[in-house]
Amino acid sequence: MGIGSGSTPYMFRLTSTIARYTLLEALQTRLFALVACAIGVLLVASLFAQELAIAEGARFQTGIYAAGMRLATVFIAALYVVASMAREFDDKGLELLLALDLPRGRYLIGKLVGYLAIAVLLAAAAALPIALAAPPLAALQWGISLAAELSVVIAFALFCIVSLGHLALAATVVIGFYLLARTLTAVRLMAAHPIAGADSLAHQVMQWMTDALALFVPAFDDWTRTAWLVNAPAPSIDIVTLACQGALYVTLLAAASMFDFYRRDF
Repeated sequence: MGIGSGSTPYMFRLTSTIARYTLLEALQTRLFALVACAIGVLLVASLFAQELAIAEGARFQTGIYAAGMRLATVFIAALYVVASMAREFDDKGLELLLALDLPRGRYLIGKLVGYLAIAVLLAAAAALPIALAAPPLAALQWGISLAAELSVVIAFALFCIVSLGHLALAATVVIGFYLLARTLTAVRLMAAHPIAGADSLAHQVMQWMTDALALFVPAFDDWTRTAWLVNAPAPSIDIVTLACQGALYVTLLAAASMFDFYRRDF
């Protein structure tokens, strides 16, 4: 009996094994050591900024660290996923696994689960120093939102490398996607309220395009907000909504990755 025709418990163990080895690979490649270095650098930078602040130095320190750590974890996680999958495609190890009748779907789900576990660990590591300076509820909300944000970025990175198959191109698309998601609300506001030419065809087309993009691109400017840490925690329903949105985007991106993965020739 081939691997692809195994029982459900066996397939579950197969998926969990792939996820576990994906997490172990992250430990062996010193991904978390890199994140620890980023945490250390940003803590030092935020302490230096606190000394320069004339008033409310603690709030200023928390804001600098939170904003910088958010960007650092997003780019580290995205580039790691792209590089890790590209390496597997290049060293022909994936071809060997598929030759053993490993179901492609189980392989991809296992990799995604492993990467999502990495996202949760990165978010927890980034939020730990904040929990020592900000209210615990605000730090928890910030960490949950960062985990959801990292999950969406990782799922998109997996989709890009599976679909494009080129490390540099996939990394560029992922970075562009994230920057668009962070600025899309501002772009929509500028398109809706132009200084001049509001009735022109070009403006109407731009407004339609930005509205269409908003249907597919998450508005990351409302996620993982530093204001939760320095002003007041967000309403709990907002965090639940963000978590549900993150789960929906991850599911859709996983389905798209699965479709392209089955179409690839190995």
